[in-house]
Amino acid sequence: MSEVDYASSVAAASAFGAKLSEVEEHWKARQPSFVEHGYSLRPRFRPGWEPSWRRDPTIYFLDAEDYWSTHMLRPHLLDARRLSDNKLVLLKRIKRDSTELAIANYLSSEELRHDPRNHCVPVLDVIPDVKDDSFCYMVMPFFRYIDDPPLETVDNMLDCCEQLFEGLSFLHEHGVAHRDCAYKNIMLDAEPLYPKGFHPITSVSLPDDVTVSAPKLSRKNVPVKYYYIDFGISTRFEPDEPHKLVTGTDGIEQLVPELSNDVPYDPFKVDVFVLGRMLYETFFQKYANVDMIAPLVYDMVDPDPAKRPSAEDVLRRFQEIRRGVSALQAPWRLRPRDEPLVVTAVLETVSLVTAAFKSVF
Repeated sequence: MSEVDYASSVAAASAFGAKLSEVEEHWKARQPSFVEHGYSLRPRFRPGWEPSWRRDPTIYFLDAEDYWSTHMLRPHLLDARRLSDNKLVLLKRIKRDSTELAIANYLSSEELRHDPRNHCVPVLDVIPDVKDDSFCYMVMPFFRYIDDPPLETVDNMLDCCEQLFEGLSFLHEHGVAHRDCAYKNIMLDAEPLYPKGFHPITSVSLPDDVTVSAPKLSRKNVPVKYYYIDFGISTRFEPDEPHKLVTGTDGIEQLVPELSNDVPYDPFKVDVFVLGRMLYETFFQKYANVDMIAPLVYDMVDPDPAKRPSAEDVLRRFQEIRRGVSALQAPWRLRPRDEPLVVTAVLETVSLVTAAFKSVF
C-alpha cells in the first residue's frame, strides 16, 4: 500500500468513527433515561458528543477511548457504569413479556439469589424503554468468557467444572432447563482479576485509557465465580408438572442427538450433554493433563439420553474425582496438547518446583 493509499485509509477510518451509526443513535437517545435510573453510558453515547480526536488533532483516533463503539454483532447489548459505585454493567434490550426475563428474574429473586449454589447471572435492575414500552433493559454485571483471561492451573479447571456442575444442579433443582448452556452462554466475573478495571471493548486496556494495558492478577491465587447467562430458550417447569418434556431445535450446540421439532425430549438431559460438550472442547481437547474428568465427560455426552447422568449425579461424581486430585497435581499448570516437547520440559520443571513448594508450605 502506498503512503497516499494508507493516509486515505486512515482518514476514512477516522471519519467513519466520527459518525454515530443507527444502533448508536438508538442508545444515545436513551442515555438520559439510564442516568435517571442510576446508570451512564460511555461518552460516545451521550448527547452532545463530539469526537475527542476532532477536538484535539494531537490524539490519534485509535487511541481515543470514545472511538470504540459497540459489538457490531450484538446491537441489543451495551456496557454502562452504575453511578453509585462506578461498577461496569451490561444492558440488554429485551421484550418485557419474554420468558427469558421472567426466568432470569425468578433466579435472581430474594428467595434464590443468596444461595451459594446459584450460578445464574444476577439481574441488578430492569429499566423500561422510554421510546417503546414493549421493551425494557435488563441490567447485569459485565462478564467475560470463562477462559478470558486464560486458565492457568489444573485447579483452575477443576474449580470451573465444580461451579458449573453445582450451578446446573441448582437450576434443575428449581425446575429450570437452560437448553443452551454452551461456551458462549457461560461466563466469568473477571472483576477480581483486574484491580484497576478493564475497557469493555478493548478488554486488555484500562477503562479510560485504551493506550495503557490493564494490570491483571494471576488466576492461580484469585478466586473467581462462573455464571450461566442467556435464558432465551430456557424452560421453567412447576414442581407438580408430570411430564417435563419439550420440543425444538434451537441452541448453539447442534450435536445433541435428540433435538427435534416433533418428538418430545428431556431438556435436563440436553443440558448435561451440552455442558459435557463444552467441557470436552474447552478443556479436554486443549490440555493433556486433565484426563481425570474424561470418564465423566464421556458419560455426559452419551448419545442415549437415558444413559447420561443427571446434573446432581454429575456433581456428586465430580466431587469424588476432585477429592482424588493430589495437592501436588492441583497447582500444576495446564499443559497444551500441541505444546512442543522442548517447551514442555522447561515449563514442567518450573511447574514441578512451584507445585512441590506449595504442597509443602
